[in-house]
Amino acid sequence: MTTQIENKSALTNSEQGQSDRQMIVILDFGSQYSELIARRIRETQVYSEVISYRTTAEQLAAINPQGIILSGGPSSVYDEKAPQCDPEIWNLGIPVLGVCYGMQLMVKQLGGTVERAKLAEYGKASLSIDDPTDLLTNVEEGSTMWMSHGDSCTQLPLGFEILGHTENTPCAAIAHHEKKLYGVQFHPEVVHS
Repeated sequence: MTTQIENKSALTNSEQGQSDRQMIVILDFGSQYSELIARRIRETQVYSEVISYRTTAEQLAAINPQGIILSGGPSSVYDEKAPQCDPEIWNLGIPVLGVCYGMQLMVKQLGGTVERAKLAEYGKASLSIDDPTDLLTNVEEGSTMWMSHGDSCTQLPLGFEILGHTENTPCAAIAHHEKKLYGVQFHPEVVHS
């Protein structure tokens, strides 16, 4: 269930009695895996909460999470009614991880290009690692990742670099190291990855 934060009265970590523990928020864009992402995070003993993608940057700053995850979703970032997050999120200084649609949305909002993929992917893919830093530090070359997408990032925004690719997805993992913005086209939360 997605928590709907509608106004400026969003509870902060300290108001929730969580000042001494880490918290990750997941902005839900309609993914079937949002609750699974939250569960995977909780399995690492880190509190997580799934909230609406409509949550503003101001509300997120008040919550003060250690990180933000943008979930996948069924839309294309170019759909007329595609869900959008507050673009001020990129300026909060909080690490952000975009997963699938979340990565595509980050790329589009920051000036990159997302297009219909030459080959839609649904299934397993082998990840080739181009840069084993940050996001892929503990990921082995050739690891199996679960793909489920029809669009693909074809040009990254300024400052981003490719960390990993697959045979059909040249931008499978990306990072803007300075801004702590990361993205993966695959779904690390599912058992297949």
